[in-house]
Amino acid sequence: MAPSTPLLTVRGSEGLYMVTGPPHFTESTVFPRVNIISVTNKGQLHSFDLPKTVCLEFSPKNTVLATWQPYTTSKDGTAGTPNLQLYDLKTGTCLKSFIQKKMQNWCPSWSEDESISARNVNNEVHFFENNNFNIIANKLHLQKINDFVLSPGPQPYKVAVYVPGSKGAPSFVRLYQYPNFGGPHAALANKSFFKADKVTMLWNKKATAVLVIASTDVDKTGASYYGEQTLHYIATNGESAVVQLPKGGPIYDVAWNSSSTEFCAVYGFMPAKATIFNLKCDPVFDFGTGPRNAAYYSPQGHILVLAGFGNLRGQMEVWDVKNYKLISKPVASDSTYFAWCPDGEHILTATCAPRLRVNNGYKIWHYTGSVLHKYDVPSNGELWQVSWQPFLDGIFPAKAITYQAVPSEVPSEEPKVATAYRPPALRNKPVTNSKLHEEEPPQNMKPQSGSDKPLSKTALKNQRKHEAKKAAKQEARSDKSPDLPSTPAPQSTPRNITSQSTSGDPEVDKKIKNLKKKLKAIEQLKEQAASGKQLEKNQLEKIQKETALLQELEDLELGI
Repeated sequence: MAPSTPLLTVRGSEGLYMVTGPPHFTESTVFPRVNIISVTNKGQLHSFDLPKTVCLEFSPKNTVLATWQPYTTSKDGTAGTPNLQLYDLKTGTCLKSFIQKKMQNWCPSWSEDESISARNVNNEVHFFENNNFNIIANKLHLQKINDFVLSPGPQPYKVAVYVPGSKGAPSFVRLYQYPNFGGPHAALANKSFFKADKVTMLWNKKATAVLVIASTDVDKTGASYYGEQTLHYIATNGESAVVQLPKGGPIYDVAWNSSSTEFCAVYGFMPAKATIFNLKCDPVFDFGTGPRNAAYYSPQGHILVLAGFGNLRGQMEVWDVKNYKLISKPVASDSTYFAWCPDGEHILTATCAPRLRVNNGYKIWHYTGSVLHKYDVPSNGELWQVSWQPFLDGIFPAKAITYQAVPSEVPSEEPKVATAYRPPALRNKPVTNSKLHEEEPPQNMKPQSGSDKPLSKTALKNQRKHEAKKAAKQEARSDKSPDLPSTPAPQSTPRNITSQSTSGDPEVDKKIKNLKKKLKAIEQLKEQAASGKQLEKNQLEKIQKETALLQELEDLELGI
């Protein structure tokens, strides 16, 4: 019988031990050596003497344990011994040993029911059935195949394979359905692209589409230290597209929602943008800009965390993605690890060595921003790894979202605010509120009722005439009453996009400024279209939003 809350496994200089989940957080006995422990009855199943092992993985149904140790050759130059072992966890016997020289992609991939498994060997993907690793059931052969990813979920199984380009030929990703690999039309879909030294392939949960992040090690334009990235969408029905990202710069992270109907991308030079796209690769909701480089959907798909870890300060934004409403903004400074609890309510953040060797420890949060449990490793120790106990889908259904922070006995810590560096010549002078970047607020990108169709040229022309007449009337009205008291009178604001307007409310003025900036960009796009330039899909969508933006600007300026 599975516990009602997931356990937490902690590994560090103090040993390997388990911690019960919320609300108790009590520790159990420290386990020495590499042992296989049954969580349900707390009994030892097997013990393996593997002193050089550095990697291990369980198969999805916990029937096979895979271990890997660095490959070494003998002094006389003869081939080394197999360093990848597969153990039967029922009997403890070794099912098969392979030579696996590279640590990258060392572990075989399994389908969720373990009926097939696969590994990449010399331009081929070898498939095994029912954990019988002595017989190769099928082979997928492609010259210079670099990587593959099996689809999640039940049969029919699918596989995405990547072949890098060479000698001027493009790279490509192909989707196949197991075991149909032969013939020129065997592939379900194919997407070719240039500018790819490596790719990351992400299946959605229903195995209907793959997102491909193609990356180059060097950006030849010199615009980015991170190289250059593009995002591609490939569906098993043969459809494919390049996902148009409206801000230039790196792609930091991409995540599928468990519903398989949308995905979130975090991209662009800092402050980075984050946008949710649907399966047509159309933007659905834009979270604006912020200090972020990662996106994490809850297992149930109802909450999204946007976070800034690594070289950022650990700011997190917790969003209700059904209503697109911000829940909380906690800060997890110096975090090197993040994980959702399977219950979809709790979050784990940790600072681990060797990424950081100081202030090691972990925290367990409620998604409303409360820290429920905190553990700091002693100054002479290190934390190496921490992870939640996995559970099957459906064990923890989604609960109603609350916006009120849950109570906690852990004292809250105010995040340290770093003051900006000021050169000596400016330290005795007043501080000016200047911003390096213009921040963009969140906005819903779904077509509004009545504005889902693009306006014709005639309609756009008439709309501009109407706006000009309206602005002229308001200007004339303000000229006729010069002796009015200097109380706020939004009605007298002219409808000139480039004019300055002050409402007396800094937040409103900020929104007005952003709207005028967007409208100015739309005017430039219309001028480009009029000159015969072919616009991209996302640029045409921007033009379609002009009516809604004009109305919003008018409402703000009129004080509605």
